[in-house]
Amino acid sequence: MAKDFYSVLGVSRDATEKDIRQAYRRMARKYHPDVNPDNKDAESKFKEINEAYQTLSHADTRRDYDSYGDNWRHADQIRQQSHGGNPFARSSGGARGGQGNRRQATFSWGSNDLGDLGDLFGDMFGSGARTRTQVGDVFKPQVQEVPVTITLEEAYKGATRLVDLPPGSIRGGNGRRIEVTIPAGVDTGSKVRISVPGKGESSKMDLSLLITVSAHAQFERKGNDLYVTQQVPLVDAVLGGEIKVSTIKGTQIALSAPAETQNGRTFRLRGQGMPVRSGKGEFGDLYVMVKVVLPEKLSDRERELFQELADLRQSQPGLGEG
Repeated sequence: MAKDFYSVLGVSRDATEKDIRQAYRRMARKYHPDVNPDNKDAESKFKEINEAYQTLSHADTRRDYDSYGDNWRHADQIRQQSHGGNPFARSSGGARGGQGNRRQATFSWGSNDLGDLGDLFGDMFGSGARTRTQVGDVFKPQVQEVPVTITLEEAYKGATRLVDLPPGSIRGGNGRRIEVTIPAGVDTGSKVRISVPGKGESSKMDLSLLITVSAHAQFERKGNDLYVTQQVPLVDAVLGGEIKVSTIKGTQIALSAPAETQNGRTFRLRGQGMPVRSGKGEFGDLYVMVKVVLPEKLSDRERELFQELADLRQSQPGLGEG
């Protein structure tokens, strides 16, 4: 039994384009193969979501689907059968050139027939085919959105991914899985446009990779800057010392903490954040917030020393608690 594309996306039949797009993004993230490795059910669901979105996200194919249901892919043929005759002929408001109420569509790029002809070719060659505009020999790509999840380290260095193309998206393609390159510096919400060639200009398509960067256990990202909390022993915070700070690159930087460094103090390390997605070699900064760690399991002598310190500070005017 054929699936209802509206039900697949979880939207009503009167859903707006925005509703459909948001539903697709939400479900695609949930069922994407990167999020569900080796899960055949999720992979099958992801393909259904893509097929439903590709059909309902374009006004022409959605109209055909609403009108003809499971037979929407044959909408042109059904319409032509209702008029009879040549599959490249369409009805006209009046007689022209002795052809009665039908006329032949031509490849005159300035003709108003190009919209209908382009739709016909789009249905014949798949939803990823490009259609010509009404003015000039220009191709307009069908853009397919594909959600991709990467780690923060991959966002720093750049990454590659294998992505599945929607069914029937490229005519003459050599498979439905391709490798794509994600540039350094992308963030959650970034879009990476990739042109996917087929056999011939009309079979090309564009992918728009919708990026999600996973939360990191250590670093928090704000724009191009990174924030990290660094534990510092009490003695080093009081007397001053060298702090080893890990960076997103996997290296460590020595940070000199001055004596009497307060808990919560933040240090700025320039150029140790995320790369700016501009190709100019610029980087954000790394902000290091100190978290003073109190000693545990004190020895008797250590307790005596802390007691001496407490007595000393209480006995000196102006010290007390602080």
